[in-house]
Amino acid sequence: MTDQKVRWGILGPGGIAASFAADLRHVPGAELAAVGSRRQETATEFAQKFGFARAHGSYADLAADPEVDVVYIATPHAFHAEAAHLCVAAGKAVLVEKPITLDLPEAARLVAAAREKGVFLMEAMWMRLNPAIRKIVELVEEGTIGWVSSIHADFGLQGPFDAEHRLRDPKLGGGALLDLGVYPINFAHLIMGAPASVQAWAHLTPERVDENTGILMGWEPGAVAALTCSINGQSRNNATITGTDGRIELPEGFFVPRSFVLQRAGREAETFEFDFPGSGYQFEAAEVQRCLLAGELESPLMPHATTLEIMTLLDTIREEIGVAY
Repeated sequence: MTDQKVRWGILGPGGIAASFAADLRHVPGAELAAVGSRRQETATEFAQKFGFARAHGSYADLAADPEVDVVYIATPHAFHAEAAHLCVAAGKAVLVEKPITLDLPEAARLVAAAREKGVFLMEAMWMRLNPAIRKIVELVEEGTIGWVSSIHADFGLQGPFDAEHRLRDPKLGGGALLDLGVYPINFAHLIMGAPASVQAWAHLTPERVDENTGILMGWEPGAVAALTCSINGQSRNNATITGTDGRIELPEGFFVPRSFVLQRAGREAETFEFDFPGSGYQFEAAEVQRCLLAGELESPLMPHATTLEIMTLLDTIREEIGVAY
C-alpha cells in the first residue's frame, strides 16, 4: 500500500457491488485492482464496466491475487462466511456486506479467524458511517435532546415477491429481518447500545421466512424502541429519536440520509443537510482505508464487538419468530 494507495478487490459482482464500485471513485487513494466471480465472463464484464485492472473467474484466484489489499464481499448472505474465510486465510483485509454471516456462531468464528491471522475485518453497515448519522450520534451524546426515551424506525419493501425470489429463500437467508431489519436494529443499537429486553413477532411466508416483523426493545431505566421490517408493503422507511428535550426526525431512506430535522421544545426546527456525491458507500470504504493505512485490525466505528452484539440480537429475534436457516 505504497503512496497511500489501497488496492480493492470485489468478490461477487452483483447489484450492491456495482453501487459500491461506483462509489469507490469518490474515495481518495482507492485503486480498482480486481474482480472475482464464479464465472469469468461475469468478472470480465464487471471489471470493464467499472475500470478494474483484472478479472478472475474464481473467488480463490481473487483471494490469491498479490496485487489486492482488501476484498469487499458482496455475495448473498448465505455465502458471506465461506468467501470471507477464504480471503482471511489468504491474508487479505475484508469488508463483508451485512449481515456479516447468517448467525452468531458463524460470525464469531470469522472474527476469531481474522484475529488469529492478524488481518482487518469489518462488517459493511454503511449506515453507521454516513455523515448525517454520525452527526446525530454526536448530538445525542451531547445531550441535545435530553434523555432518549424512544426510537421508532421501519423499513419495508413493496411486495409481493415470487416464491423463487431470494428474499423468500431460506437457503439464502431470506426474509425481511436480515435484509431490511438490520437497519432499524443497527439504528437503535447505535443510539442506545445492546438492549436489556427484546421481543418480536412475525408473519412467515410458506417457505418459513419472515415477511412482516415487529420488534420491541427496552433499556433501563425505561427507553424503548419500536421497529418494523417487511417485504409485503412499502412503509415510510423513516426514523425518529425522541428525548426529554426534543427529537430528531430522519426522512424516508433513514439508512442513508442526506438530511435530518432537530426539533427542540420552544425553538424553531433546525434542518441539517449533508451534500455528497454517489450513493453513500464511499464512507465505509474510506474508513476501511483509514484503518488499513493506520495498521488497525478493526474499525472503532464498526468494531467486532458491535457486529457480534447485532448478530446476537438477530439470532434472538429469529428464535422468537420461528425462522431457521
